[in-house]
Amino acid sequence: MKLFFDDRQTAHAPLRELHNGDWVPFAENVERPRSIVAAFADWQPVRDFGMEPLLAVHDSDYLAFLERAHRDWIAAGRSGDAIGYTFPVVRRRPLAFGRIDADLGAFSYDAGTPIAEGTWQSAYWSAQGALTALDHLAASGDRNAFALCRPPGHHAGRDYMGGYCYLNNAAIAARAATARGLGPVAILDIDYHHGNGTQDIFYANGDVFFASIHADPRTDYPFYWGHADERGEGAGEGANLNLPLPRGTDGAAYRPALDTALAAISDWGAKLLIVSFGADTHSSDPISSFALEREDYGDLAKAIAGLDVPTLIVMEGGYAVGDLGRNVAAFLEGF
Repeated sequence: MKLFFDDRQTAHAPLRELHNGDWVPFAENVERPRSIVAAFADWQPVRDFGMEPLLAVHDSDYLAFLERAHRDWIAAGRSGDAIGYTFPVVRRRPLAFGRIDADLGAFSYDAGTPIAEGTWQSAYWSAQGALTALDHLAASGDRNAFALCRPPGHHAGRDYMGGYCYLNNAAIAARAATARGLGPVAILDIDYHHGNGTQDIFYANGDVFFASIHADPRTDYPFYWGHADERGEGAGEGANLNLPLPRGTDGAAYRPALDTALAAISDWGAKLLIVSFGADTHSSDPISSFALEREDYGDLAKAIAGLDVPTLIVMEGGYAVGDLGRNVAAFLEGF
């Protein structure tokens, strides 16, 4: 399996986030990708596919905001990382502000996703990594490829950031795959947290099937999305499958949900699978509450590989840095 990563993805280095009423060190830190890089000997370079694939998923005003946000923050006399504090929860509509703190609220839904000096650079190359891995699958005939996407992406919607995510790497790859005639495309999200941004992007679309196994949003972030009754709407009705699980779920309890998701993906007739993989389902993760162990990841990967379709794995969460590299290796080895 070919592995793709660009060191520019480590330029994103916020110092802190607001969590449960207090400032805490930023959990999605640069030690995460470094621990994964150290677990493997051979990494492939990332190519630049430009802005067009990003614009196929994200709003142009939102992308322009991400690119300029930190500069505008500093120009306004602020210091440190740009973080919003006012969010339009009703009648959200496009308005021209000319004020960075208003823009931050308009294009985000939480205060835990700061924009630092290197955020745009890292997010851009994270998306290019997913596109490079997809291109490799399409050109080589290989069955699997891994993109170490950092920052992660599955909480980012068409025109908003959140949950440490700025560009939706899985959605960008899915759109690009569909445009290349590689579909039908399915996305399987197995991060601890629901991939609300990915769901939102395809919710009324119907050309990409989305299945997510995650912590019950009645108890865990992102709370407002990921409930089992969210099945899609319009052309997308029936193309969205949420399988929420309770805190404490271990490997044995996780497997029936995975089997359900895989059966749905097979019934959909997927010809390409994108896996949003989060290792924050591990028992040691400091911000999550599942109880999967390292050996479970290989078993899950073997089950996914049983679909026998080309599979692009993109990295999402996972915050137990000491275990992260070995957990990712266990998952990839299962393929």
